[in-house]
Amino acid sequence: MNLLENELGDLKTELMEMTSMVKEQMEKTIKAFNTFDHQLAGEVVSNEKRVNGYELNIDSKCEHILALFSPVAIDLRFVLASIKMVSDLERIGDNAEGISSYIVRFEKPFDKELLERLRFKEMTEAVLEMLDILVDSFEADNTKLVRTVFAKDDFLDEINFSANQVLAEYFRTCDDPEKITQAIYLLTMIRKFERTGDYITNIAEEIIFYVKAKVLKHKKNKA
Repeated sequence: MNLLENELGDLKTELMEMTSMVKEQMEKTIKAFNTFDHQLAGEVVSNEKRVNGYELNIDSKCEHILALFSPVAIDLRFVLASIKMVSDLERIGDNAEGISSYIVRFEKPFDKELLERLRFKEMTEAVLEMLDILVDSFEADNTKLVRTVFAKDDFLDEINFSANQVLAEYFRTCDDPEKITQAIYLLTMIRKFERTGDYITNIAEEIIFYVKAKVLKHKKNKA
């Protein structure tokens, strides 16, 4: 194994570690939401600095490889994809931290009936499934598996869209200021989960790009 291969191997290892950490951050966020665990939510907020640290280290490693080794073909595609992937991973971490910070702010659990109408459980389960797929497919360079996240992202988009109608009706019938405030925060959380699905989809596209040399960005049919 030559020096470039060692550098690329180290880069992938760091990216895998960051992906696993971001997945863990989101898992803790959803668990904290479901159990209303302020301590666990606070842990997610505190760990955001570690996610940012990974981003800086990986960016630096990519610049180092490009400057010293001038990689070509799949090696070059992997480095270019890594630069984009690390940015999206960091944003997923930001979303986990943002949602957890909302949980910390509230003393009472969210309205269970509203959560059911918003299909919150379905949405969070889909996000975790997408992250599981991302970790497994990235580790094995499995482009067939990673393509399955695209349909799940469409599912998140549909829930996000339907939330507008649900909350519009809720605001018309609810006269409790505290519940209305919670509903506004829930809408923001839903937006963050939906964006998380978009970031996972972006990473999936980059995996396909560096493995298969296919560019899927802006293409309607990715399945």
